[in-house]
Amino acid sequence: MNEKTISVSPRLRVGVVGAGYWGPNLARNFAASPDWDLAVICDLDADRAQRVADRVGGVPISQSLDEVLADPAIDAVAIATPARTHHPIVMAALAAGKHVTVEKPFADEQRRGAEMVDTARANGLVLMADHTYCYTPAVLKIRELIAAGDLGDILFVDSVRINLGLIQPDVDVFWDLAPHDLSIIDFVLPGGIDATSVAAHGADPLGTGKSCIGYLTMPLSGGAIAHIHVNWLSPTKIRQMVIGGTKRTLVWDDLNPQQRVSVYDRGVDLAGQSQATASDVHAARISYRLGDTWAPALAETEALSNMTAEFASAIREKRQARTDGASGLRVLSILEAAKGSLGAGGAPYPVEILERVEQS
Repeated sequence: MNEKTISVSPRLRVGVVGAGYWGPNLARNFAASPDWDLAVICDLDADRAQRVADRVGGVPISQSLDEVLADPAIDAVAIATPARTHHPIVMAALAAGKHVTVEKPFADEQRRGAEMVDTARANGLVLMADHTYCYTPAVLKIRELIAAGDLGDILFVDSVRINLGLIQPDVDVFWDLAPHDLSIIDFVLPGGIDATSVAAHGADPLGTGKSCIGYLTMPLSGGAIAHIHVNWLSPTKIRQMVIGGTKRTLVWDDLNPQQRVSVYDRGVDLAGQSQATASDVHAARISYRLGDTWAPALAETEALSNMTAEFASAIREKRQARTDGASGLRVLSILEAAKGSLGAGGAPYPVEILERVEQS
């Protein structure tokens, strides 16, 4: 009797660059992944790197990025360093032929991010934005429901991300917290974020020199609107997004493990609105829909575990990752427009997306 041969893809080897806040989470998930071998932890602080390495089975450490990138056995690097360092590290990794995943924000400015995307494409390498929330079971389900038309046409997105958090030394609250919400909106909406302008208002009541409280509003296609509230100074922690559609409204509460996603068959029906004129607005017949509420079942998997699996699949299948460099650029385009709006006193500021940079 012939035994069936089972083809098993070889494990990929990855180095984690940065052993600070996010690096240990990446190291733990790569070490546990069936797709990856964690090859090295790289950080300028050897003691910090060693502590992370010891937690994941004693993998080697290095204080030299050049040493890591020169290792031909390493297929990819995962970058968890400050945003201002992303561009030089990513460019060096791509030049060394390594696939790259980089934490949010994708870069410290869009032009540098566009150069990263352009180089990865030219070299045939995967460049992935580690938009971790997009790989949570909840957000994956939200994307599925919207794609299936369960919510109908999207009318609004309202997101709140507030807590008593660490005031970052190098970025304001928009660049620290809003990338999460922007990446989620970009991921779940068909075609991604398509805003043409952004209005942003920030406050710095502590005199830190940067916005600690922020409100960001942007129009979406079809007359929809998105609003994001971020705050470092709230004594209460809220992670919530409401997405309203013509059929149903969805609420994602990330801090409610029993029911993270709820779908409400409630809303307003405007029958006959198309026949109404400016002089006869009452011709529209308004009715309220009060239907059932239900909570879809969600898989119990860690977001970073899903992210590492997607990174491996994109490399093996020679395709763009689900959160690719282009999605990173779209998020950066909104952040840069928000910065422009803040400088203009909150006036709407145009969004410009740099898909590629010019070759010299």
